[in-house]
Amino acid sequence: MAKEMKYTEPELLACTASRILENKKSVFVGTGLPMIAAMLAQKTHAPELFIIFEAGGLGPQMPVLPISVGDSRTFHRAVAASSMHDVMSASQSGYVDFGFLGAAQLDPYGNINTTMIGPYEEHKTRLPGSGGANDVGSFSQRTIIIMRQDKRKFVEKVDFLTTPGYLSGPGAREKAGLPKNTGPYRVITQLGVYGFNPDTKRMYLISLHRGVNLEDAKANSSFAFEVSDKLEVTEPPTEKEVRILHEEIDPVGIVLRK
Repeated sequence: MAKEMKYTEPELLACTASRILENKKSVFVGTGLPMIAAMLAQKTHAPELFIIFEAGGLGPQMPVLPISVGDSRTFHRAVAASSMHDVMSASQSGYVDFGFLGAAQLDPYGNINTTMIGPYEEHKTRLPGSGGANDVGSFSQRTIIIMRQDKRKFVEKVDFLTTPGYLSGPGAREKAGLPKNTGPYRVITQLGVYGFNPDTKRMYLISLHRGVNLEDAKANSSFAFEVSDKLEVTEPPTEKEVRILHEEIDPVGIVLRK
C-alpha cells in the first residue's frame, strides 16, 4: 500500500478551494489563500481562469505569489492594468463568476462579519471592515468563503452584517435589491466543505476532511446545520499540487510556511 502523503492545513485549504474554480470563468481574489488557490487552478485544471484583483489587474498570470492585491506582479501578462473603479463596475455588471472572501463570523445563511465583535456601541474588538468584500459578496455569481471554524466564528447571528449572504433566507437577497441567482456557494474550513440548500438557503455539510468526524464539525458550530445524504471525504492534496504550491507559487513561504 502506498504511503499516504502528509500535508499542512493551508495546503489542504488551497487545494480544496482551487478545485472549485472552473476553467474559462472569472474569479475576484484577495491576498493570501484565495490568491494561491486561483494560481494553483491556473497551473492545473483551469489554465484559462480569468483572475481579477481589486487594484485593477485583469487576467494576469503571475510568475510567483504577489504580496498583496496591489503588488506589481498582479499585472504580469494581464489583459489590462486597470483601476478599482473598473473592477467594481465589472462586478456590479455581473461579470464576476466567483468571489473569494474570508470571515471573522459567519451565520447559517452565509452572512459575513469582518467589522467588529460585540454590540456596535460597545464592541469588544474592531476588525478591518469590508474593503471590497461587500461588493464581492453582493454581486459575484458565486461566493466562496475560506475561514477557520469554531463556535465563536460559526454563529447563529453575526454581530455586524458586513457582507450579505442569503440574509434572512429565501427571497431576502432579491427583496434587498441584489441580483437574482447570486450568493454564497461554498464555505471551506479546516474541518470540511459546506454548501447552501437551494430551498432554505441554509448551510449544509458536503464533505469532511480526512481524520475529521461529524461530531468534530458539530462541536465547532454554534448553529445546527444539515448534512448531505451523500457526505463525502475531501480529496487530499496530491504530490503534484503540493510541489506546484511550494516550487512555483510560494517558493519563499509567504503564506505556505516551509
